Amino acid sequence: MNFTFSQRKISGLLAVVPANEHTFLEEMSRFEFPLARSLKLKQVMGYDKHRIVDGPVCSSDLACFGIENLFAGGLLGRDEFDALLVVTQSPDYLMPPTSSVIHGRLGLKQDMYCVDINQGCAGFLVGLFQAFFLLDQPSVHKVVLINVDVLSRRISIKDRNSYPLAGDAASIAIVERSADTTPIHANLKTDGTRCDALMIPAGGFRLPSSPETAVLEDSGDHNFRAKDHLRMDGTAVFNFVQVEVPPMIEALLEAAQSSMEEVDCFLFHQPNRFMLEKLADQMKIPHQKMPSNIVEHFGNSSGVTIPLAIVHNLRERLLAGHIKACLAGFGVGLTWASMLIPLGPLDFCDLIEFP
Repeated sequence: MNFTFSQRKISGLLAVVPANEHTFLEEMSRFEFPLARSLKLKQVMGYDKHRIVDGPVCSSDLACFGIENLFAGGLLGRDEFDALLVVTQSPDYLMPPTSSVIHGRLGLKQDMYCVDINQGCAGFLVGLFQAFFLLDQPSVHKVVLINVDVLSRRISIKDRNSYPLAGDAASIAIVERSADTTPIHANLKTDGTRCDALMIPAGGFRLPSSPETAVLEDSGDHNFRAKDHLRMDGTAVFNFVQVEVPPMIEALLEAAQSSMEEVDCFLFHQPNRFMLEKLADQMKIPHQKMPSNIVEHFGNSSGVTIPLAIVHNLRERLLAGHIKACLAGFGVGLTWASMLIPLGPLDFCDLIEFP
């Protein structure tokens, strides 16, 4: 599915990461796993550190901390926006929506559109689509798009394939109208037949959490996880990304009548450095044009890796000027999406620590 937008922009971007930091080697030392192999994984996959919440911190905590920071700095007015979108797969509650929780905690006006979007690795893109759609309405002048996950709380601490690289984070993007008429091209695809490649089996109404779903099971490779925990078919996900993402980007550039060389930066979801470098090589994109250092510094925070890549790598550049960026997210669903968009100059482009 293809989309074309015009006169839309991201005017500001803030990322929030927990102050609680652990190194990959620290985490791996808790497993019966050879040090030499851990060092090899660290080098090849780009693992080093990750940020995870400490204790019962929820998605709304990271989000409210970030938005209150914007209020305090005069970067966003409490009554200045008309829609609040929250993209998350780790809601505070099954009900009410986390957007309502955030709305109440911040004391926002009642005349506001609030909605949760259940999306993961492509969530930042899906959230942007929804924000752009909302700006078609005359009553909506500015949208606050929150992308947040604290999935470390649903990953088994005894799962060495997932826990040492899990990351928790939030991003707050301010989305509004722009005088720039440059078309913004985007696309999205979904294949629900492969939805079990990334899932948490228990906790919903299909399989409610119970003492039985909390029992740790050996997955066969001395990794222990319960049905309450995130499960990933790593080989299936890797193959999906290598097969589906390159033609998606090719179709996006064709629709935009643009070329790889005209794109200044490719800002993709970052499961690990190895996967992104393989993608870059396949698409003949220079590695320096596709940052792959977010898992290395913060861990895999699902869709938030895209805004993290922006603020971590491009802050000074986007405060001073603009770039032509290609964004892409791919994973849970399975869903994959991309967007060709001018980014900058931004009113703010920052990263802060919680708490």
